Amino acid sequence: MKAMKAGVTKAGKGIDNIVWNILGQTYTPKQVSESSFSWHALFPPDTFVPPHIHANQDEFIYVLEGRFDLFLDGKDASATAGDLIHLPMQLAHGIFNKSDQPVKCLFWVSPTGKLFELFKKIHNVPDPAEVTRLAGLHDVTFLPPPDKS
Repeated sequence: MKAMKAGVTKAGKGIDNIVWNILGQTYTPKQVSESSFSWHALFPPDTFVPPHIHANQDEFIYVLEGRFDLFLDGKDASATAGDLIHLPMQLAHGIFNKSDQPVKCLFWVSPTGKLFELFKKIHNVPDPAEVTRLAGLHDVTFLPPPDKS
């Protein structure tokens, strides 16, 4: 991976004009280096990232517009525009847009690890089971659904 260079990634643009579709969400990478990776995300209503764990990355989400309902280490929480969500490595978390409005936000992780490569591999993959399998190969572990009994 290359060292970070000084510069500006313009609004609405991603690195090398990359835009990923990941299970109905739009991710636009803004910066990537060995030490960090950031991306703009658009979560349409009723989209989510189920509970999962990043083994080796701290993750942050700055909410620009809308509301997230969150699962944070077994507890419910919420975040709205202007809030910063911090997700330490090895902490189980899930991110849900249960509203009727899109959520716009900026994510970043540190260090980058294998996440940039994972997003390249799961772009336009429609099968959640395949996304889960590929995530496991890139140091992200999705948790089983909660027991309904």
